[in-house]
Amino acid sequence: MKKTSITAAEFDQLFEDGQDLNDQLDLSKMERPGLKARRVSVDFPEWMVEELDMVSKRLGVTRQSVIKVFISDKLKEQKY
Repeated sequence: MKKTSITAAEFDQLFEDGQDLNDQLDLSKMERPGLKARRVSVDFPEWMVEELDMVSKRLGVTRQSVIKVFISDKLKEQKY
């Protein structure tokens, strides 16, 4: 099925009417701004890795997830 273009007003009206908008969107180009992953390398002392592993095991998530949540929480606390 060929996608046809619609105006912003038509798109808004479809949204307001609760219509399915998936046919109007090109999801292959979708991005979440500011969430592109960048790899960083951090060395932690052994005791810290062991603590992280205990927490991750208790929560049932990966060590990387625990680190991300801990750092994210701390960054959100910061006042600029």
